[in-house]
Amino acid sequence: MTPPGRRASSTERESMTRLWQSIGSAWTWLVLVLCMILWLPLMAVLRLVTAPFDRGRYWVGYLFRQIPTVTVGLNPLWRFHCSGTMPADPRRPYVVVSNHESFADILLISHLPWEMKWLSKAELFRLPVLGWLMWLAGDIPVWRGFGPSAIEAMAKCRDTLSHRVSVMIFPEGTRSTKPELLPFKDGAFRLAIDAGVAILPLAVYGTATALPKHDWRLGVTTAEVRVLPPVETSGLTVEDVPTLKARVRQMIVDARAELAAERRASDQSR
Repeated sequence: MTPPGRRASSTERESMTRLWQSIGSAWTWLVLVLCMILWLPLMAVLRLVTAPFDRGRYWVGYLFRQIPTVTVGLNPLWRFHCSGTMPADPRRPYVVVSNHESFADILLISHLPWEMKWLSKAELFRLPVLGWLMWLAGDIPVWRGFGPSAIEAMAKCRDTLSHRVSVMIFPEGTRSTKPELLPFKDGAFRLAIDAGVAILPLAVYGTATALPKHDWRLGVTTAEVRVLPPVETSGLTVEDVPTLKARVRQMIVDARAELAAERRASDQSR
């Protein structure tokens, strides 16, 4: 503790900040683990009850996405926000795409008020509890770099869309370690054209410092996901994939720039 009348040095302030981050991080990880354990039997029961009429696993998945909402709500280090125009019909299926800054993107995007199935690394499905939850929720595994797995995953995505449930894909394929977006892959855009559904772009800003790489401590951050206008794919063919991909990517780049400008203006007004 700093004695009365003496201002804390920069080293002392940094030490106190790291202590606060450590306490807040430990608490948040504990909440996340407890939620996953508590949610597992609830989701299993809900899956059994809804299986006869909910082939798209909409409601059990919707319950799963409440884990991030509860965890972030009890996290003293993060402030997450959603903005933009939310879809009027939560059961209209979209191929939802977003930039990817951090693992925390998943927790942020899960705050959006509709359910969607996530195309995720197959390795995650092998993790105890988390993998079981993802399987119950109907998320879609894919092995990176293995062609047959990608084909099977896209088939599962089309089946999910046919049951009026959206699919969420990060078209960069992995997290970007730089401010600039990585090149977008074709898969999400081919899927939307093949399935005859619209692309729903999301722009994420502020999560890059939420979960620093190689550090269990969480960062203090304010992050936002903005829902952009849907991009229709009616009448498009596979030859239109490059144009569609470039258009959506530019929409996300522009929206991220707007979010960054709004954040700077907000910080300066304080």
